[in-house]
Amino acid sequence: MTKTLVFGHQNPDTDTIASAVSAAYFLNKAYQVETEAAALGTPNAETEYALNYFKVDAPRIIEKADTDEVILVDHNEASQSVANLADVTVTGVYDHHKINFTSAAPLWFINKPLGSVATVLYYEYKNADIEIPAKIAGLMLSAIISDTLLLKSPTTTPLDKPALEELAKIAGLDDYEAYGLEMLKAGTDLSTKTAKELIDGDAKSFELAGKTIRIGQVNTVDVNDVFARRDEIVPAIESELADDGYDTFVFVVTNILDSDSDILVLGEDQEKVAAAFGVKLVDGRASLPGVVSRKKQVVPPLTTAFEG
Repeated sequence: MTKTLVFGHQNPDTDTIASAVSAAYFLNKAYQVETEAAALGTPNAETEYALNYFKVDAPRIIEKADTDEVILVDHNEASQSVANLADVTVTGVYDHHKINFTSAAPLWFINKPLGSVATVLYYEYKNADIEIPAKIAGLMLSAIISDTLLLKSPTTTPLDKPALEELAKIAGLDDYEAYGLEMLKAGTDLSTKTAKELIDGDAKSFELAGKTIRIGQVNTVDVNDVFARRDEIVPAIESELADDGYDTFVFVVTNILDSDSDILVLGEDQEKVAAAFGVKLVDGRASLPGVVSRKKQVVPPLTTAFEG
């Protein structure tokens, strides 16, 4: 039997990798679907920390789906998925983002506005009365920590904390806060990354009113450390604007300790971006106090500004 590939978005983060692994296991146990978790890129440093800590092998990296049927996790937009998505059949989606998806056939589409897809999957396991292996529970709790910034992000919901606490028990993790802080810090070591790796490491494209907006985000413990490399970052962004057809690039630099962000905006629509956040850009840069979530605090105001 041909396996069904389960994968998340390009430039995978911890929730993407963990959800692919946990969804693949869940589908096999709940519905006897032959599955394989895959990834559309190399796991980042934060995700590597989680994989190593819980001794889980990273999923196979792919650029195109090499099966007829696929299941998407942590995304549903074609621009964020495999290059040949139009040539395969999507039989299911597990997500927590805005919906920009069409299908010619019925499918499982589970989309809930929870802090992470791992939270969504935790309750799928619970409702199906399927036991979560300790290693997979470790990845799932890592995903919740990552996407909610240790339950401090505005994307956090009342369902995330009990899921995190129960997953920590299953994984045998006594202090998930201490673990989570070390994991998040592991993802902020940017010293060895090139400028292109910085802007692409967690970047997604969005189609807004006929414009392609690229939003990259990087976590740090010192925003100024990142902007000290502005002379490298600006040419890298300008190159992508020219080569990849993006109209505007919004680079979000988030301080995980202070829960604030600064943005650097390049491209055609800087005035619209500034208006979206009610700020004035100085050399393309502005501070966004209290902003940490691309999904909840960056994309919605941009969507309103461009499409309103």
